[in-house]
Amino acid sequence: MKFNSELEKVIRLALKEDIGSGDVTSNSTIDETKKAEAILLAKSDGIISGLDVAEKVFRILDKRIVFHKLINDGEFIKAGSVIGKIKGPARAILSGERTALNFLQRMSGISTLTNQFVHQIRHTKAKILDTRKTAPCLRYFDKYSVKMGGGENHRIGLFDMILIKDNHIAVSGSITNAIKLSKEALKKTRKKIQIEVETKNLSEVQEALDNNVDIIMLDNFSIAQMRKAIDLINGKCKVEASGGITLKNVRKVAETGVDYISIGALTHSVKALDISLDVRIL
Repeated sequence: MKFNSELEKVIRLALKEDIGSGDVTSNSTIDETKKAEAILLAKSDGIISGLDVAEKVFRILDKRIVFHKLINDGEFIKAGSVIGKIKGPARAILSGERTALNFLQRMSGISTLTNQFVHQIRHTKAKILDTRKTAPCLRYFDKYSVKMGGGENHRIGLFDMILIKDNHIAVSGSITNAIKLSKEALKKTRKKIQIEVETKNLSEVQEALDNNVDIIMLDNFSIAQMRKAIDLINGKCKVEASGGITLKNVRKVAETGVDYISIGALTHSVKALDISLDVRIL
């Protein structure tokens, strides 16, 4: 993972949140000269993501810490696997433990769930997408984890795609008017970004289609409605399915012929992968 100043700032804020003015437990019980080594142990099967972030946590606390990855992000591991080793000042390892695990467990949980969805639809052309339903200030980490699980990123934020949703349509008056205004704005700014429209029924699909958009989102369509929409669109633009999609029904959704399936639960309902950090004093 590549880090910029903004990402490092997030990690530093996470450390500040936890350590504050100092780790009073470690500082009072452990001599500052003591060294330790630790292992990162996976206690559940899953796809690992966030090892570089965990390393950054420890290295920010003490540059003398040596972090050795035994696998790479995106790899599947079995419960009981050692995924990394850490060696250095004991105080820094213990002070960084919770923050490092918070990142690593969350990110690996996202990658693992994403991979489960990807596995269900591997026989189709559909791609699993994330959404903007991410933890505040953790969006890059969340979306990176989706990619490590085999998914793809939808728009990163409000700046890199026009996605006309129901509230935009309500305020602008109609799908047609919202698309017209969007195209006029893009022409003025000379931005080359895609336009996607959220639709609730087949008549809205037809209206979006008549206005030549790049992607049509089928929001909470039934499987039967999706098939009708796919026939209506007939390859004229890309199609995204969204809303109420689970591991139980994602295969049927993909088999309708949609290009993309967006799933907010990948990042808004994360179940952390069980990973522990076990320390011993040298």
